[in-house]
Amino acid sequence: MRRAIATVCISGTLEEKLESIARARFDAVEIFENDLIYSRLSPREIRQRCADLGLGIDLYQPFRDMDGVDDARFKRNLDRAQRKFDLMVELGAPMLLVCSNVQPNTICDDELMASQLHAMAEKAAERGLRIAYEALAWGHHVNRYGHSWDIVKKADHPHLGICLDSFHILSRGDDPAGIEQIPADKLFFLQLADAPRMVMDVLQWSRHYRCFPGQGTFDLVGFMEHVLKAGYPGPLSLEIFNDVFRAAPNRRTTLDAFSSLLYLEEQIRTRLEAQAVSDPATRALTERIELFNPPAPPKLRGLSFIEFAVDDASGKALGKALQGLGFDHSGTHRTKNVELYQQGDVRLVLNNEPGSFASDYFQRRGPSICALGLATDDGQRAVNRGVAFHVPSHAGRVGPNEALIPALRGVDDSIIYFVSQALEEKGFLETDFVVDPAKQGRSKAGVYKVDHLAEGFPFEQFDTGVLFNRVVLGLHPQESMELADPNGLVRSCAMVDADHSLRIALNVSHSRATVTGRSMEALQGGGVHHIALASDDIFATAEYLTKHGIALLDVPDNYYEDLPARFELDDAQLERMRRLGVLYDRNEEGEFFHFYTQMFVDRFFFEIVQRRDGYAGFGASNAPVRMSAQARRS
Repeated sequence: MRRAIATVCISGTLEEKLESIARARFDAVEIFENDLIYSRLSPREIRQRCADLGLGIDLYQPFRDMDGVDDARFKRNLDRAQRKFDLMVELGAPMLLVCSNVQPNTICDDELMASQLHAMAEKAAERGLRIAYEALAWGHHVNRYGHSWDIVKKADHPHLGICLDSFHILSRGDDPAGIEQIPADKLFFLQLADAPRMVMDVLQWSRHYRCFPGQGTFDLVGFMEHVLKAGYPGPLSLEIFNDVFRAAPNRRTTLDAFSSLLYLEEQIRTRLEAQAVSDPATRALTERIELFNPPAPPKLRGLSFIEFAVDDASGKALGKALQGLGFDHSGTHRTKNVELYQQGDVRLVLNNEPGSFASDYFQRRGPSICALGLATDDGQRAVNRGVAFHVPSHAGRVGPNEALIPALRGVDDSIIYFVSQALEEKGFLETDFVVDPAKQGRSKAGVYKVDHLAEGFPFEQFDTGVLFNRVVLGLHPQESMELADPNGLVRSCAMVDADHSLRIALNVSHSRATVTGRSMEALQGGGVHHIALASDDIFATAEYLTKHGIALLDVPDNYYEDLPARFELDDAQLERMRRLGVLYDRNEEGEFFHFYTQMFVDRFFFEIVQRRDGYAGFGASNAPVRMSAQARRS
């Protein structure tokens, strides 16, 4: 399908926006009026610039407060419209977006509105132009798409149709099923936006919190199903008002925008193809329209390894800390300055190879997590999927007889390797490392796997991180929440795969003084800053770490004084938790025990967790306790 985006979505001058949109491979644009007014290019020059870039101009917008006005105001509006029509002819824009009137003095008379829109459409027709009428969610009289269609139907003009905007429809809780009752030739234009569910004034919600498909919670797939079944023939166009997007570098934003449309198309195609098996009409629809069809998302099986970028000093310090955590130094790379530490199924790689990606990463960020190895069914398919969504692949230096692991570049510029099951079965670690078999799989501290990771982002990259994990890795976002750090709020959104084999919490903070903010500043950008390891006996693990010199996070006594007021706990168990700094949570699914180490050079830390029964959360109620304790240490 034809893919378009409104220039209002991104930052920069109009010229910069058009170049970025073209580089992201969009087919067309909606020209927002203010972008044109502020540009030094004439409408004809903008038209030529778009043509040179291979971009069509599908819409000019917006035209406000046209309908439901008195005769004198309508005459002025019509004069204003004709000036816009002349401009559109020069611009080469075939359609004008007309928004429903939001003024409190709007005349609430459908017949009057229909006649005024008919007159406007008549003037547009003289120039070969069309009018798309849109019901704004905060329109004074017309604020639902069904009402806008009633008025367009009354107006009865071939150059007048409606514009469907997913935000205006879904934010009002309207049922999009009624779209299928509107004739396809009256569905002139479609604007798409996702958004998080929020309880606030709908105008402010729309103007500041829209986001790209896949970054919010709207059911855009269900919405699009009705639009396509209605026979809508036009482009899929993004119209996003978002303060962060309009301040972020437009190159990243336009790439996210294009990927989000591809992802939405994939989701729609999957739904329609499932229905087509038993529904001839849907089968005919899938044969008529072309929707994006990338390789399937990877079937993930957790983490294969985590790689740290280190130098001599930090490598020795981290290696010592890992041994205190119960890890064995189990292997050395055959040709590179890389060390392997293992405990249970957890593999940690310390890379100090000169001239490598890790070395460059260390120079920019210091000791940090520079790569993740994800276990999957088919590593090459996973990379092919990422490339289909325009994520750059990574090909590092591979020595003789070393395992070649397909990889992508992550949002934080780290590497994500995809370790296929076949590669695991061949023993890729034994291929690359001289491994001591006696130290493989041992669990001296009771740790047996990685439970979850937490990744921090600069504020302008958070939504990019959500989109990447959802689109490329196939993870599903859980409920987003705000956590109270003593120095500001931290927004957190957990993302998990279908069977919870991979859990990643994405964190962001406006404040540089929060734990997340300090980690991001130390890392010079986003990155993994929290590794949670699963234990089969949380208390035995805590005793082991304490005995082997690992400093655990100090939890205040007040926490343990309050705990019995919230949960029934055995006195002896409570005292043991107090002594070892173990935190606790419980819900209807089960119990959760966890404790933390101190920060490693202000960049990352470890958490040890034990889940009992079916507990699937992250102990979020204890996050403020942890962040307060970490703040006291800074």
